[in-house]
Amino acid sequence: MTTLLIVDDHAVVRSGLRMLLDGRQGMTVVGEASEGNEAIRLAHELKPTVVLMDLSMPHGKDGLTAIAELKSSLPDLYVLVLTMHDDDEYLFRAIHAGASGYILKNSPHEELLTAIQTVAEGNAYLLPTATKRLMSDYVQRLRAGEQPDAYELLSEREKEVLEWMAKGYANKDIAEQLIISVKTVETHRSHVMEKLGLKTRPELIKYAVKKGLLQFD
Repeated sequence: MTTLLIVDDHAVVRSGLRMLLDGRQGMTVVGEASEGNEAIRLAHELKPTVVLMDLSMPHGKDGLTAIAELKSSLPDLYVLVLTMHDDDEYLFRAIHAGASGYILKNSPHEELLTAIQTVAEGNAYLLPTATKRLMSDYVQRLRAGEQPDAYELLSEREKEVLEWMAKGYANKDIAEQLIISVKTVETHRSHVMEKLGLKTRPELIKYAVKKGLLQFD
C-alpha cells in the first residue's frame, strides 16, 4: 500500500487530487496540508510513503524549505514535486533540496500515477525533457568546478527581500518597496534565514557583502 500526503495551498487542488488518487492502484491518501510547516508535522505523524509537494505556498513554509527539512529528519521519505513551474531554476532547487521526482500539474493523470509509483519504489522520476536539462546543467557545473550554494535555494522574491534586509530596511519599508504585506515579508525573511543558515542581521550583512549583493562607494 502506497500512502500519500498531499501538500498544496489550494483546497480545490487537494480535493481533486484526493478524488483522483485515493483507492487507485493501491494508493491511499492519509492526509492533506496547506503549507510546509503543517506538511512536516503531518509527515512525522502519519509516516506516508510519498509526499506530493507543491512549491509555491505563500502562507507558511514554502515547498523547497519543507523538502529539505523533511529529507533531513525523514531520509526514507519520498517527495514528488507537483508544480506549475516548468522552469530549470525550480527543477534544480527541488532536486538539490532532496526531491525524488518532479512533475507538472498539467500532466496527464496516467503520468502522475506512474510518477507516484516510480518514486514509491525508490526510483527517481523526471519528465524526459527535465532529465535532459538536469544532466546537461550538472555536467556543465562539474566541468566548471562549481560547488552547490544555498543561495540557489532562494526564490526570486526571497532574493529581493534578502537585499533589502541587508541594506537595513525594516519589514514595513520592504513591504512598501515590493508592494506586498508586512506578514508576507516576515514569512520571506524567515525562509531566507532558514535556507542560508543565518541567525542574526550582522551574519546576513556579512553574507550579502560576500555574495556581492551590496555595493559600497
